[in-house]
Amino acid sequence: MLKKIKKWNTLRNQILLIFLFVMIIVLLIVGSLTLRQVSNLLKINAEEQIHQVAIEANGRIESLFEQINMSSKLVITDEGVQEVLRKTYDGTEVSFQERQQLVGHVNRIMGNTDGIFEFQLFSKDQKRVIPLDEALLKNRINRNWIKKADVAKGGLVWIGEDPHDKNFFLAIRRVSLIERKYINGGYLLVSINREHFQFATPNNRYSILLDENDTPIVQNYNGDLAEIISNPKGTVHLDKGDYIVNKETSDLTGWTVFILTPVSELTKGLAGIRTSIILSGVAGAIIFMIFSLFLSTVITRPIVRLTKTMQRAGQGALTLNPSVSSVNEINELNSTYNQLVKETNHLIRMVYQKEILRSRSELKALQAQINPHFLFNTLDALHWSLEEKNEEELSEVVIAMSDLFRYTITKETDDDWVFLKDEIKHIGDYMEIMKMRFGDRLHWRVSVPEEFKQVQIPKLIIQPLVENAILHGAGNKVGDSLVTVTVEPVSTDRIRIIVQDDGPGMDQERIHQITESTNKGGVESTRGTGIAISNVNKRLRLYYNENLHSELLIESEPNKGTRISFEIPSGGK
Repeated sequence: MLKKIKKWNTLRNQILLIFLFVMIIVLLIVGSLTLRQVSNLLKINAEEQIHQVAIEANGRIESLFEQINMSSKLVITDEGVQEVLRKTYDGTEVSFQERQQLVGHVNRIMGNTDGIFEFQLFSKDQKRVIPLDEALLKNRINRNWIKKADVAKGGLVWIGEDPHDKNFFLAIRRVSLIERKYINGGYLLVSINREHFQFATPNNRYSILLDENDTPIVQNYNGDLAEIISNPKGTVHLDKGDYIVNKETSDLTGWTVFILTPVSELTKGLAGIRTSIILSGVAGAIIFMIFSLFLSTVITRPIVRLTKTMQRAGQGALTLNPSVSSVNEINELNSTYNQLVKETNHLIRMVYQKEILRSRSELKALQAQINPHFLFNTLDALHWSLEEKNEEELSEVVIAMSDLFRYTITKETDDDWVFLKDEIKHIGDYMEIMKMRFGDRLHWRVSVPEEFKQVQIPKLIIQPLVENAILHGAGNKVGDSLVTVTVEPVSTDRIRIIVQDDGPGMDQERIHQITESTNKGGVESTRGTGIAISNVNKRLRLYYNENLHSELLIESEPNKGTRISFEIPSGGK
């Protein structure tokens, strides 16, 4: 007997029995609680959903009403409407052409609003201005509505169903003459399509819209409304059963939306849920019993597999262990091992790649040393050849070009900073080359105080702006052109660098476009403007960071030239 007990006393059987017992208890408790909670939630959610439907319907009605209100307000404040009513108020005759033009103008306003069928404009003495006939307002609506419109002083007054056509509703508002201290200048009668206020509801629900006087506007219920109005929240018994009433009143219009939903909708599906819970419990118990038999295998199999993989790793083969579906602890262990293998293999590849990159970098460094010296030696050879042939002017240009290349390509300082005087000399070399293109009509002037010549600035921070001034100053101007570079103090620790030309200049719109593009890091043009400004602006941000007082400032007027300036610390870096 003891042997049989020991035979069955395994981890697999213990897990099976305990899990089955716990599973049955849990299913009984969860099933009963779930059924109770689901029934309560269904009822609560259904009531909240019905209430939300009423709120959404009320919001839609308010939105539709506000659209009509805004459109009619646009009409009564329209300059053309005001002008015509002002003439009728002053006794001035309004021509047929003016009225016809006003009809087209009002129709355009009406076309931007859904639901409005027609605008009818009447003068103060209630004669119709548009449409083009001589009908009277008092023959169209009751006088009481005209009085209410006067009391509202321009506010929209809802009249209700059109007595002459059941397919439309009417609203009225008084037109106040703005230039006559808001005196009464006439009336605007608005015809609205009935379908404009229809809102869709399911076939088994009723929806009712009442105005502030409890008069139905639209509804799909044809019975007596007295019981529904007297019982705004709760349950009412109608001809087809019990209905839950949900009411929502608009603060904007004073209208009330009623949504009536059958009580049967709230309890629909409970029987199906009860059966589903029972069947799910039985199926869960069976499935749980089957999978519990294999639980020990599921737990031990990935451990054995991971152990074998780690043993192979000890022999030098770093391979990933296949992912398995198991408990979190085993998955995490497997994932940790795989991550370790990936990182180790990655480090091996990185060391290998770094060796290759180091070799390539040495080759590129040697090549980079050869290329500039080859260029400088070639330019020097060209210089001596031109001197021997007495080509002094071209010789000077070659010297300037050689200095320019040497300044641009070589790195005289460790962090690419130069003295201001060196940058100015580089600009002078560039100007000598540019004179070959523009000749004697290109002039330039530099004003740098002696105390600022030793200020350190980033290399090539001024030259792109000078290039920009030449291309768009002298390049777009007939006759002599002057480019100036000025350095002036701003405060004890800041200086301003200014590059100015007397070219055709730009208007404010163009300046705005360049500034926006520069701030976004874009390039405005491919001829130099956007590239130079964007490049300098980015480099100022990178070099000076928080020490930069202000970014590039562009000032220009058409036919008066362009001025670009920026401020930097006078202490350099």
